[in-house]
Amino acid sequence: MTSPIIRELEQRQMRLDHYHIKPGDKVSVHTRIIEGDKERVQVFTGDVIAIKNGRNNNRTTITVRKFSSGYGVERIFPLHSPLIEKIELINRGVVSRGKLYYQRKRRGLESKIKVKTDWQ
Repeated sequence: MTSPIIRELEQRQMRLDHYHIKPGDKVSVHTRIIEGDKERVQVFTGDVIAIKNGRNNNRTTITVRKFSSGYGVERIFPLHSPLIEKIELINRGVVSRGKLYYQRKRRGLESKIKVKTDWQ
């Protein structure tokens, strides 16, 4: 139960351009990184394995997983954060679950998510 003031602030900060993302999708998340007085954009490309806290909530987060130098790397992004420049959809995946945590145990080709052919 949140107060009306907090609810109204959260409604103002919500972004409507990220609602196309689903678990199993391969995305590129462009994040602004501020280091001292410099600012740059860092790209994190991987598969969406989870979406938490619903879609009509300002606290919605997505978990993106990728392999980097043989290690699985996961990052959690707040979907409505002002530090996210954009989220690009690279391709859609064929999955039958909402949370893909089983991907953590998979290595190599078995961790590959099948791509939908008619996703555009």
